[in-house]
Amino acid sequence: MRAAAALVVTALLAFQPATIGQGRPPKLLVLIVVDQMRADFVDRFEPQWTGGLKRLVTQGAWFRNAAYPYLTTVTCAGHATIATGDFPHVHGIVQNAWWDRDAGAQRTCTEDHAAKPIGYNARATEGHSASQLQRPTLTDVLRTQHGARVVTLSLKARAAIMLAGHGAEAATWLSESLDGWATASAFSEGPVPAVKRFIDANPIAGDFGKTWDRLLPPARYPEPDDATGENPPRGWTRSFPHALTGTTNQRDAAFAAQWEGSPFADDYLGRFAAALVDTLSLGARTDGKVDVLAISFSTPDIVGHAFGPRSQEVHDVYLRLDRTIGALFDRLDAAVGRGQWVAALSSDHGSTPIAEQLLAEGKEGGRLDSKAIAAVVEDRLRTLGKGQHVAQSYYNDIYFARGVFETMRSTPALMTSVVQALSAMPGVARVFRSDEIRDPAAAKDSLQRAAALTYFPGRSGDLMIAAKPGWEFTGAGASHGSTSEDDRRVPLLFYGPGIKPGKYEEAVTPADLAPTIAALLGVTMPQTEGRALTAAIEPPHTR
Repeated sequence: MRAAAALVVTALLAFQPATIGQGRPPKLLVLIVVDQMRADFVDRFEPQWTGGLKRLVTQGAWFRNAAYPYLTTVTCAGHATIATGDFPHVHGIVQNAWWDRDAGAQRTCTEDHAAKPIGYNARATEGHSASQLQRPTLTDVLRTQHGARVVTLSLKARAAIMLAGHGAEAATWLSESLDGWATASAFSEGPVPAVKRFIDANPIAGDFGKTWDRLLPPARYPEPDDATGENPPRGWTRSFPHALTGTTNQRDAAFAAQWEGSPFADDYLGRFAAALVDTLSLGARTDGKVDVLAISFSTPDIVGHAFGPRSQEVHDVYLRLDRTIGALFDRLDAAVGRGQWVAALSSDHGSTPIAEQLLAEGKEGGRLDSKAIAAVVEDRLRTLGKGQHVAQSYYNDIYFARGVFETMRSTPALMTSVVQALSAMPGVARVFRSDEIRDPAAAKDSLQRAAALTYFPGRSGDLMIAAKPGWEFTGAGASHGSTSEDDRRVPLLFYGPGIKPGKYEEAVTPADLAPTIAALLGVTMPQTEGRALTAAIEPPHTR
């Protein structure tokens, strides 16, 4: 896969660039991804916003009908789509992880054994890179063709890395042990001094003992404070307030899990980003080149999984995130200059309400169990003899042991038996064979096309399950990963010089973010499946 990454970079260097900037280019591009931000959250929470999210919605271009058209709506795939302007069947990031048939093991979307882990006072033990990403990102184009300095931040490695692409001045994420921050040799030879200075001066353990309570009076939250099916971190109840407990040792797992699932983590990222703007002088160049600051806020996803999209916790997280982004924007106005930077915001996926809450309301909902799915398949494959025939059942992908799927394809009755058994399981809408979803253009309906846009040869399963709305591949709390409106629809917002403010009702996708920003900057990207949303871009002579 490192060879594939090298080909991406080589193609970028050979690609003939356009001259950056139509009219006066901004000095800084700010890319924001809010993990698990449903489109309807803007309508629900915007009246109570006063900060950065409010500025984006009321002073920027708000595309109200943005949705992912593919099946597996998860974090790594969503970030890769936003960053490249392509869908998983092209960029290759189909899941957060997939079964590596050659290695006989699961592989995460950023796993790279050739990359050296680099820790900032943390036990970084895993190497990460974008070597498995098959397409260049917008940041790759700006970095390789136009000399942009790229800085990315997130709690999640897969988020920071997909936004960075195949290189960055600084790409930083929370270590897999949750005890501090990390990067990898794919992005720098060692700790980045400016990053290290902030981390040393601002240890995560500094938030120990803080209590997360509602920002507004309880009556301002229409959601329940304690609802069926909520699954809070260890040490918390389902009701406010939530105290950060454990020990002052930043390697304490209970404290770390509470911290990343609290708005204090979002606030930390916002302050981290503002500090790097100053110490790295982002947006202060005099050569006409643009810098890039990309941030993925992961806490809304962690809170959403634990408490569900209808909770007071999710409501409060977005009230606080609005203020966090507002403080960052105020710092950008002071350091870079108001009207000198442009921002784009979207999300990697939405969220399905907690299944038990849907069931209590008499609606469709439930939980799909990967072990139960594998057991149903094994039962139908008993005629093939003893042994394990399912190599891995991971969310909606089913991988077979070597030679099993080929045998099923050559035995139509056996294939039909397996597909019918899976289709009869509660919560399963459709089952697709890999040979049915290799070409989105040949799809017979929207659901088959969604599966085809997700499918990537060698990484996707031999069978792919499409869940019914309200059904989740998880054992507790809320989740996502389906083609339901709840999971697919997300915000898409642009703000800054050259952006025409207003509400836009056309159907768009998050893949349109990268080509839209490229068009705004006058940069030519390799052909993408997303398109430039020119209706929201001011003509150069009017800027």
